[in-house]
Amino acid sequence: MGAQENADLVRRGYEAFSAGDMATLGELFAADAVWHVAGNNVLAGAKEGRDAILAYFGELGARSEGTLKVTVDDIIGGETTTVALQRTHAESSGKVLDSGGALTFQVRDGKITEGREFFDDTTKGDAFWG
Repeated sequence: MGAQENADLVRRGYEAFSAGDMATLGELFAADAVWHVAGNNVLAGAKEGRDAILAYFGELGARSEGTLKVTVDDIIGGETTTVALQRTHAESSGKVLDSGGALTFQVRDGKITEGREFFDDTTKGDAFWG
């Protein structure tokens, strides 16, 4: 796959995530994919395997009381690495998270094999996610 196809793959992932379509989202990840969560909170660390990644995404929705909204600013496709610039907003128990960030996606054979989160201020995320 080329840079445009990789960007389209990541874009489809964001669309599925925003729609809560975990079945479609799961199809985009390799079975042995790894997702790296930034910060020092209960959700931080590596999520190994597609099922663990999807469970993490579900946990984000639950912990934000269904308010999590991710807005994509741009997606830059590469031959192996694709970068998404995004804005994250969530509210829960009187707390608000509003943060910019970048996620990198490694793509191989038409599947996402690795994702890494980078946010403006991980301490904000740590305070929100707990």
